[in-house]
Amino acid sequence: MGLKKKTKVSAEFSMSSLTDIIFLLLIFFMLTSSMVIPNALNLSLPGRSHTKAVPKSKPFEVVIAKNGNFFVNNKRIGAIALERALRKIKSKRRGGKVSIIISPNANVANEKVVEVMDIAYRLKIDAIMAKPK
Repeated sequence: MGLKKKTKVSAEFSMSSLTDIIFLLLIFFMLTSSMVIPNALNLSLPGRSHTKAVPKSKPFEVVIAKNGNFFVNNKRIGAIALERALRKIKSKRRGGKVSIIISPNANVANEKVVEVMDIAYRLKIDAIMAKPK
C-alpha cells in the first residue's frame, strides 16, 4: 500500500509584524520632523496690487563685484563696514522706509548675496534683488 502523505505548504503571511514596523516608522518620522528647525530667510514675496506704488525716496544700490567687493552708491566699502553704512543710511531717514537694490555680478558667490540680505533683514530694510549683471 503506497500511502503518501501530502505536505501542504502554508502560504499565509502575518500582517501584524508589518503593521508594527509601519507604526514604528511613523512615530520615528513624526518625532524627527518636529526637531528639524528650518534655517531659512523670511522672504515676503510680492503680491498683486491694482494701485501703483511710488517710492517716496530713491532706493540705495548695493553692488557686489565679481571679486566680492561691495559698493554702496558707487562707493567701495568693506564687508564689515557694510552693516554700519546701511545702519547710518537708515538712521538718516528717521523711521522712514529704506529700500536697497542688490545688484550682484553673475559670477559672485551666493554667500555674498545672502550676507547683504541678512543685514537688510536685521535692520528691517526692504531689499530688492536685481538681475545679475
